[in-house]
Amino acid sequence: MSSDKPQKPATKIVTAGRNSALTGPVVNVPIWRASTHLYDNVAALEAGKSSNADGRFFYGRRGSPTQWSLAEALTEMEPGAHGTMLYPSGVAAIACALLSVLKAGDVLLMTDNAYDPSRSLADGFLKRFGVETRYFDPLTTDYETLFCDRTKAILLESPGSLTFEVQDIPAICAAAKKRDVVTLLDNTWATSYFHTALDKGIDMAILSCTKYIVGHSDVMMGSVTTHAKYWTRLRQTAQQLGQTVSPDDAYLASRGLRTLSVRMKAHAASALQIAKWLQTQPDVAAVYHPALPECPGHAIWKRDFTGASGLFSFIHKGDAATGAAFVDALDLFGIGYSWGGFESLALPVQPEKYRSAVAWEKDGTLIRLQIGLEDTDDLIADLSQAFMKASRV
Repeated sequence: MSSDKPQKPATKIVTAGRNSALTGPVVNVPIWRASTHLYDNVAALEAGKSSNADGRFFYGRRGSPTQWSLAEALTEMEPGAHGTMLYPSGVAAIACALLSVLKAGDVLLMTDNAYDPSRSLADGFLKRFGVETRYFDPLTTDYETLFCDRTKAILLESPGSLTFEVQDIPAICAAAKKRDVVTLLDNTWATSYFHTALDKGIDMAILSCTKYIVGHSDVMMGSVTTHAKYWTRLRQTAQQLGQTVSPDDAYLASRGLRTLSVRMKAHAASALQIAKWLQTQPDVAAVYHPALPECPGHAIWKRDFTGASGLFSFIHKGDAATGAAFVDALDLFGIGYSWGGFESLALPVQPEKYRSAVAWEKDGTLIRLQIGLEDTDDLIADLSQAFMKASRV
């Protein structure tokens, strides 16, 4: 039985991308490993070149039902989207999205809270090829002054993955569209489950699927979802640069996607409980979690998002040595980069190193927490004992 009633996000996560005409009548799409596809004759070979679209076998680099199913599912999660391209990492996704809309002489605007690999790409690779990057205050409301005649794209990250400022995406997009400036958003923190981006005005929604989409810390992958206006440029750029993902990785990402709803709800509930507990601790100067009223941009988060993920940060009042001692004393929190998996992580960070438009001047040590799927009481007990040990340093 079918229904024309729109599916809610949790249902769509389960049903999206399961196109029987594409994948066959299966629940989980099989892994199609193939580089060369054979044709019956030369005429069929030539016909295969006529359509550059998912669902048509051509060569392994263009994918198979395993990759197509995942791309289709991610597209269905973004209202108004035309298609999704998959990449071997989140950084590759950001790079290819920017390269599809920028050329020498253009100006790229980038929020000053963008994470380091985005900045490194802009200040290194793009600069060498004649693209100028200008950074701006992530909490500015003076959007009209950001643009110049050479501005062609603006890269946003909301909230920022270190300091968690939330930006007014619809307002920024409205200002950008007046000037035909392409808007790109790193939407990894919320995913399209908690924040649909294209219906807020974004042209390209970028995910590091390595994080919440995969959800198990065992695959590197990125994606870019866009509407019809930019689809051809995005797809051609990815293909010209030879960007592809393996069917095995796409299969694991698809498996992770199906549980995204229940995982995100669990991450969100535990993280908010721990964030509120941290606010009561004497060694904590501030907690940066968008769902807390005290967090910069909270009102915008409440308006535009349907939930918060498991990543946030707080300021430990101690110096760098005390902050490091706190992280070292944790037992249930691993020390490592990335986030979005089932395990909890802790990382001391130095945002002052990655600011150029607005200085980060806070006393204490900023510590970022990824709250996994462990029992919340156990995580709080672990944090509590770490505070006690660090206080003795």
